[in-house]
Amino acid sequence: MPDHKLSSRRILIVATDGFEQSELLVPQEELTALGATVHVASPKTGEIKGWDHTDWGKSVKVDLPLSQADAKDYDALVLPGGQMNPDALRLEPDAIALIKAFAAAGKPVAAVCHAPWLLIDAGLVKDRKVTSWPSVRTDLTNAGATVVDESAVIDRGIITSRKPEDLHDFVRAIASQLN
Repeated sequence: MPDHKLSSRRILIVATDGFEQSELLVPQEELTALGATVHVASPKTGEIKGWDHTDWGKSVKVDLPLSQADAKDYDALVLPGGQMNPDALRLEPDAIALIKAFAAAGKPVAAVCHAPWLLIDAGLVKDRKVTSWPSVRTDLTNAGATVVDESAVIDRGIITSRKPEDLHDFVRAIASQLN
């Protein structure tokens, strides 16, 4: 029987082509199993294509255009990684504005793997404890963050995680901020 402790919660995932497949699908599935309503927003309409470790993976339905996503309609924001996805999204003014809006509203913003790049561009890592994929850590340090090597880190509404193997801890950290 599914756990419905997040049944009143609405969670937005923002991604585009090249998201690391597990980093979108695992949070989407686990948060839904906890009872949350989970939507995917993207600069693209229709579907976005995942990256599964070394090649293209599954496609995911886009529920709403990024331009129509509003932080007031959701309780938390999830940013999957992969190398291509956050690198493309950090060039999208709507994505950065949305991340800033969630943070300004005091709503959890969760980023895994390479997605903390988006937190840097949104100005959210200075003086915070965070983690990420190893190749992003110097960027985080240069942006003023304290970088640690832990599976999931929560610091004042910002939740970060390192890699696909940490996704269950990442989802638990997100859920803990929504109770």
